[in-house]
Amino acid sequence: MKFSHSIQFNAVPDWSSHYIAYSNLKKLIYTLEKTVHHPGAPDVETRPLLQNDRGGDEPEAAFVRALNVELDKIESFYAIKEREILDEVEDLLRDVGSFVESGGNGHDPAPRPTTGPSADHVRQVASGRSARSARSARSTEDGIEDSDSGDDDDETSALTKKRRSSVAGERMGRRRTVANVMHASTDMTASTEFNRSVRRASTGFDDYAEIGSMFSSGIMLKKRLISFYVQLCELKSYAQLNKTGFRKVLKKFDKILGKELRPTYMAKSVEPAAPFRPETLDRLDVFISKLEQAYAAVVTQGDEELAKKDLRSHLREHVVWERNTVWRDLIGIERRAEAASLGRGLLGAQNDGMKTRLQGDEEPLPPTKEIATPLGRFTCPTWVLGKPMLTLLIILAVFLALLIVPILDRPEQQNCLAMLVFVSLLWATEAIPLFVTSLLIPFLCVLLNVVRSDDPPYARLDSKSATAYVFSAMWTPVIMLLLGGFTVAAALSKTKIDKRIATFVLSKAGTRPRTVLVANMFVAAFASMLVSNVAAPVLCFSIIEPMLRNLPSDSNMSKAVIMGIALASNIGGMLSPIASPQNVVALGFMEPAPTWGGWFFVVIPVGVVSIIFIWILLLVTFQPGKGTTIVPIRTVRETFTIGQWFVSVICVATIGLWCASHQLESTFGDMGVIAILPIVIFFGIGILTKEDFNNFPWTIIILAAGGLSLGKAVKSSGLLHTVAEDISRQVHGMDLYVVLLIFSTLTLFIATFISHTVAALIILPLVSDIGKAMEEPHPNLLVMSAALMCSAAMGLPTSGFPNMTAIMKEDATGQRYLQVKHFITRGVPSSIITLAVVVTIGYGAMRIIGL
Repeated sequence: MKFSHSIQFNAVPDWSSHYIAYSNLKKLIYTLEKTVHHPGAPDVETRPLLQNDRGGDEPEAAFVRALNVELDKIESFYAIKEREILDEVEDLLRDVGSFVESGGNGHDPAPRPTTGPSADHVRQVASGRSARSARSARSTEDGIEDSDSGDDDDETSALTKKRRSSVAGERMGRRRTVANVMHASTDMTASTEFNRSVRRASTGFDDYAEIGSMFSSGIMLKKRLISFYVQLCELKSYAQLNKTGFRKVLKKFDKILGKELRPTYMAKSVEPAAPFRPETLDRLDVFISKLEQAYAAVVTQGDEELAKKDLRSHLREHVVWERNTVWRDLIGIERRAEAASLGRGLLGAQNDGMKTRLQGDEEPLPPTKEIATPLGRFTCPTWVLGKPMLTLLIILAVFLALLIVPILDRPEQQNCLAMLVFVSLLWATEAIPLFVTSLLIPFLCVLLNVVRSDDPPYARLDSKSATAYVFSAMWTPVIMLLLGGFTVAAALSKTKIDKRIATFVLSKAGTRPRTVLVANMFVAAFASMLVSNVAAPVLCFSIIEPMLRNLPSDSNMSKAVIMGIALASNIGGMLSPIASPQNVVALGFMEPAPTWGGWFFVVIPVGVVSIIFIWILLLVTFQPGKGTTIVPIRTVRETFTIGQWFVSVICVATIGLWCASHQLESTFGDMGVIAILPIVIFFGIGILTKEDFNNFPWTIIILAAGGLSLGKAVKSSGLLHTVAEDISRQVHGMDLYVVLLIFSTLTLFIATFISHTVAALIILPLVSDIGKAMEEPHPNLLVMSAALMCSAAMGLPTSGFPNMTAIMKEDATGQRYLQVKHFITRGVPSSIITLAVVVTIGYGAMRIIGL
């Protein structure tokens, strides 16, 4: 969780505007960064920021002034709030002492008649408190509160008097006008104003406090003890959270601007401040201990351990109750962001983050549409006539037609053809989610009775035997290898080794646009090789974010580097067997599967040459060097930890074992068995947790498992052999190289319009069988080239995860850097370039290693 979210979640809602304005300070840092790197920029908003008064040309001075505002705000609020709470706690402790001396047992709810108020007076006090509570400030959705004007004036004036006598004098030397620095900051302008009640209204117990002070009953004392225990704990948390905020924002300032401000400012300003002194926290701990002792005397008959446990239970319940809405809002923000572009479903429902159902809203009715028929007008839900439903009905009609219309002689092959076309259309149109389609495959294989025995006379298996056959094909060493790849990628990402390596390389690239561009492309390809081409572009975009912030929104350099990372990540998807799912699927069809060393021998030259040609293409078409000033990437200053060294050694050892898997076949049997080692080590010692395991892309695993079972079923039914024989007759007499060109081009065309993995699942079984039926059998060569061409398909924004990530990348104003035309004009030529490299350099390398 980001620290800005952590503040929002852990803050006391009634004090929300009195915490450090972490988000605004971050924005100020980015503004200072842009001003430092572009001192002559004609930005009217940033120019006065550093040129207001003497010393204003230094970003450090401007940032220190903003920090002083925040520190003054926090000190002033803390001094008033601490004095208020401690005074009331002392009154409470005196009442507890009187209660204990009078021999109270904490269970007598009746008031003492000599001092108790009348019932009318009790109602009057309670109604007055309720009226004030109703008028007091309440939290709004953005965490800033509204107050009625009358209460605001009274409370502000009272607080101002207190502040002048307590803290204003000692802080006057540091107060400075910083309106020009933070004039637009809502929560920073609240630094000198307290426009809400300083008395807590959120604990749920204050309405009983005044009545409890008049009644000397144990019940009321218990409520007051719980109330002030909660408030003291929240005050202690307030100090700790703000100190953490200062430390984190100073660390970010030093990192982005290359300064060393944090040690000095923390030592000279933050730590000596009243809320953060050790004696301040010790004083709070003393009062908390006194409340625990008082609670033990009143409630638990002197048992202090039970009193501590009881009070902490009440504190936990209060936190859960008071912040539940904040937590729910944060989760809602994350979910809406994640599902923003994934909202199309069968029922036609669009995920609209602006139309979230709130508490108290009536359940929305499904949208309907009225249609006219010869029998009258009917109203039906819109999803019945929507495009997804229409697509699904057409696919079902095609499926039924293929089942009924005789095309092939054998019924199991006829049924298998219908199933193959059915799932291929579902995958291509995404009428239902891809992994759901994969789960249909074993169901249809058993239901349509398409599986035959492996030995002559190839009798059709019954449902029980077919079930075991199909499900055994879904979990193979290939799936285990995929899980091992995900584990290695998760360990590298969690320990930030991938980011450290990428940042180190990019920091050496300098500031020349062409050098920065090619360095980013090779880093993206290398990251794709290790952590998959799904996560690599996200990682690279996060690293270049400072550079993008300091480039104009319409800069060609921004477009070139984002496009370069996307295209290089696609190329990186072919650089290792675990870089993309289609490679793992290809290994399942290659007999024998090549070692990692053999794979690298083919793909490294192909990848390097392809990236260089694509880099030249981007330089020619974007011309990113014109008028571009680049901010260099900052290196990571922290040293390698023991944990990072350990993860690095395990990952390198695992990859080494994978490379030598053929030589170790007598020991491990298969690469899938080797993949168990990193899973056991990283999860066993706690580097990765069960949450990391749950966060694996299981949809991809199910998709690959379904594809493997489909290939097994198509082969078992004999359909694959029949189709391959027919195509083999068409290509009979053709040279191997011509067949390679035909199927590489066909694969590239298909994978451009549908998912790379889906294209591999459909094409690779067929290509493998055709390769086996040739006069000069080279099935592994054709399978590997087809798998590489799946990764090379990058002509559209939807052609692969890297392209989809790049097209959604936006600048600070919410405008996308790239448009569809950029992918068509650069992605299509890049695909053709890679095709040419694969069928020349790649073909030669594959022949050398004997594929």
